[in-house]
Amino acid sequence: MAENKEDIKDLSLVELTARIKSLNEPPYRAEQVFEWIHKKGARTFGLMTDLPSKLRDYLTNKFLISGSEIIKKQVSKSDGTRKYLFKLNDGEEVEGVYIPAKDPAGGGTGRHTICLSSQAGCAFGCYFCASGLLGFKRDLRCGEILDQALAIQDDIGAAKRITNVVMMGTGEPLANYDNVIKAIGIMNSPLGLGIGARKITVSTAGYIPGMKRFMQEKEQFELSVSLHSADDIKRSRLMPINKKYPLAELMEFCREYTKGKGRIITFEYILIKDVNSSPTDAQNLAKLLKGLNCKVNLIPFNAVSDFKFAPPSFKDVKIFQEILEKAGINSTVRAEKGADIDAACGQLRLRETGKS
Repeated sequence: MAENKEDIKDLSLVELTARIKSLNEPPYRAEQVFEWIHKKGARTFGLMTDLPSKLRDYLTNKFLISGSEIIKKQVSKSDGTRKYLFKLNDGEEVEGVYIPAKDPAGGGTGRHTICLSSQAGCAFGCYFCASGLLGFKRDLRCGEILDQALAIQDDIGAAKRITNVVMMGTGEPLANYDNVIKAIGIMNSPLGLGIGARKITVSTAGYIPGMKRFMQEKEQFELSVSLHSADDIKRSRLMPINKKYPLAELMEFCREYTKGKGRIITFEYILIKDVNSSPTDAQNLAKLLKGLNCKVNLIPFNAVSDFKFAPPSFKDVKIFQEILEKAGINSTVRAEKGADIDAACGQLRLRETGKS
């Protein structure tokens, strides 16, 4: 980090307020600084013209306002999805995605969803995901997570305000718990991007220690669990984490979570041809989720050349969903986005790293 200065975006409002108060400045100065950075997008302290010059000088000497460099951007011609490859200060690379969608109710500006990474690389090694093919490098700092969001907001322009955030990019968010929770708390702040808590989703592969901590959060952030099979043997092959936290333990906690929080859980289920998309797989999933306050997001596999998997046919997806619906399990089929770009998690990073 330049000149060993501290990235001010690593500080929560509470932490920043404590620093400002130690200078005998009124607490509202911290709110001004916080808003300049996270809401107004200021990249230098000199722009903060409503601050005393002495305070601006202190901030300039003590902190930096980092930013992620966009080294590759792909834009889908079919739906406007944008895929970004960011370069961090130490040379590591992470991905982010912007996904526009029309308002299903009509009118308005629609949804503007971003998907952010929480780690450089991934240690969990799911067999259908490109994110783990290059191994785990390190956790991202809070500021590095926020850099992705702010860079995407700058790129799409002020007329398209980010409405939804999904922590579902590279890495396991709940394995980098403190940084992720701090970052989404800042994005939730009215002095930041002002994104509602229920518009922020944290996705996990089923990392139960992190899920237990997440259950204690007072904010109503959404939880999404990657499931991908209702069979322990099959899920362990697809997701090695299942060997440590098998389905029985995972589902027991999910039921505890929905009762304790009074909230639903979304289960992500990637449908892979001849692997987990048969009617029997659907029936097993319905049995596993019976009586649980949840919904299932069915995701036809997004082809990655590094894997031999393929998506099921439209007919097979429809049959799978019908079986769930008949069993009383609410489900949706995710519309394919960014089909003409490297849309699957980890693909763009893998492609670019492979060139170097």
